[in-house]
Amino acid sequence: MASDSPTLTMKLETGDVIIKLRPDLAPGHVERITTLSNEGFYDGVVFHRVIDGFMAQGGDPSGTGRGGSKLPNLKAEFSKQPHVRGVCSMARTPDPNSANSQFFICLDDATFLDGQYTVWGEVTSGMDAVDALPKGEPPRTPGKIVSMRVA
Repeated sequence: MASDSPTLTMKLETGDVIIKLRPDLAPGHVERITTLSNEGFYDGVVFHRVIDGFMAQGGDPSGTGRGGSKLPNLKAEFSKQPHVRGVCSMARTPDPNSANSQFFICLDDATFLDGQYTVWGEVTSGMDAVDALPKGEPPRTPGKIVSMRVA
């Protein structure tokens, strides 16, 4: 992957997370994340589901896990990219073409998700900040995205 890949900076209360975007794997999903991030959609949104040893999920402005953006759902862009620690992927309903704004970051290897969820990025620094997010479904005091922007 070329070093000129676009990056996203997610500022959490626990620290900054740098994510290398992967338009080579999921151009439509990277475009959606970029659009929503740069509009400030994710600012103040919580991680409503954080499962130790599995993943941290956020991106729902309602904080319930049932919401999304006003934009239409995305068509799946599945790839062979494995779901390993630090991979960023889109959350969805049982309908493969239902990803909208919710995403998750793998806290550990979760290769059983491979080929079923769209990978759109990978954390290149700041996994300690992701690891520090409060755990729970939902957490008692959920961790919040302070801001999220694509460089």
